[in-house]
Amino acid sequence: MEVGIYTFAEVVPGSGAAGAQRRIRDLMEEVELAERVGLDVFGLGEHHRPDFAVSAPAVVLGAAAARTERLRLTSAVSVVSSDDPIRVFQDFATIDLLSGGRAEIMAGRGSFVESFPLFGYDLDDYDRLFAEKLERLLAVRADRVPGVYPRPVQDPLPVWIAVGGNPPSAVRAGTLGLPLAVAIIGGAPERFAPLVELYRESARRAGHDPARLPVSVNSHAYVARTTQRARDEFFPAYATMMNRIGAERGWSPMTRDAFDALCGPRGALMVGSPAEVTEKILFQREVFRHQRFLGQISVGPMPHEQVLRAMELLGTEVAPAVRAAAEGLRVRESAR
Repeated sequence: MEVGIYTFAEVVPGSGAAGAQRRIRDLMEEVELAERVGLDVFGLGEHHRPDFAVSAPAVVLGAAAARTERLRLTSAVSVVSSDDPIRVFQDFATIDLLSGGRAEIMAGRGSFVESFPLFGYDLDDYDRLFAEKLERLLAVRADRVPGVYPRPVQDPLPVWIAVGGNPPSAVRAGTLGLPLAVAIIGGAPERFAPLVELYRESARRAGHDPARLPVSVNSHAYVARTTQRARDEFFPAYATMMNRIGAERGWSPMTRDAFDALCGPRGALMVGSPAEVTEKILFQREVFRHQRFLGQISVGPMPHEQVLRAMELLGTEVAPAVRAAAEGLRVRESAR
């Protein structure tokens, strides 16, 4: 089982170019640490807002490719609805060449909509644009569109579909035979189990083998030596981020009681000691039978030093324990 991290490269609103420059510099340190501590995947999101430093994840992932040798590098996500799918493919094919075959595209419709007016698209075409541009991206990947170069090392270049709970998106991913990334950021994780089963059933009906289609679970995460320390360190930045976005969307304020409930044994937040986070990932492994977990550690104004410490524990303690237990479970399942 793969264990990795993803980030949206958040910055303090109003910090300007200096804040963005500092965040990009910190990202490079996070990438290098992720490889050094044995994590498998590093994902980077695309946003077009003043509170995020990265609008062009392919550029940053290209720099990451030059600093790493083993780490898989993925968008998390690429908003293909408002982008040119040929250009997206070319960007990630180039990362694939730079990295020796470690690039991935995680395609999604995006949780924010600023890119649509920015690039001249109508939000009324939200669903149609995603379907059409994803189809175009897959045609380019299959080399059915002449004149698109360079070609990547990997054939095919991995393209995942990222969903946040939308059943038609899961059906689309299964029908197309594409890997599925499920974002679980609230509520009980078990409520997403029907979505994953719908995905696998859609794949079966379309003639694909679900056993050959990996699933990733992506969640907010933080690891510290003790449960209490993890919660105390993660809550301020997490609440700041959730309340800032919540003010735009009409969510209730994030309280400490609500946060602690989300950190509980059946909550969506992977926040706690190494043993506790390991246990929660393995519980979800039983529910979803997924092959990858990605944690978003750097949220809101999370201090960079705390991000690095949490990453180190995730890579050196949680990931080995998860892999060993998941392999044991796989062997037992195959023997049945």
